[in-house]
Amino acid sequence: MDFDEIKKIVDLMSENGLAEFEMEREGTRLTLRKAVSAPVAAPVAAPVAAPVAAPVAAPAAAPAAIPAAAEPAGPALSEVKAPFVGTFYRAPAPDAEPFVVTGQEVGPETVLCIVEAMKVMNEIKAEMRGIIREILVENALAVQYGQPLFRIEPI
Repeated sequence: MDFDEIKKIVDLMSENGLAEFEMEREGTRLTLRKAVSAPVAAPVAAPVAAPVAAPVAAPAAAPAAIPAAAEPAGPALSEVKAPFVGTFYRAPAPDAEPFVVTGQEVGPETVLCIVEAMKVMNEIKAEMRGIIREILVENALAVQYGQPLFRIEPI
């Protein structure tokens, strides 16, 4: 991996408002995290510092709540996860029908969505036979590496 590739990833993170990126390729692991600009928050009056910290902590807790809520749903559901950081699209075009809907039966070659990364549209396939039980991401939102996108009940 060269400097230009890393710069493209950093630009992608900035464009999509991502704070963390992780990737592994050919035995090399790359982890990028944006530093929280604490020095900028420090000059703010002390009473304001606590409320500023609370909203930052709340979004971090929200993604953790999603998998926790999923555990009681049952071990029979398989998750399709984002293979990399990018933008999630449910349909091939803004005015097109979604690739899949909840309750739809899918096969291993069924395209579930597109994840755009560095201006490349990557089709994500089901890779299994099953029924779509949950679609976990809204259209056109940024997704993180390993983030669950769909829950499928194997058949």
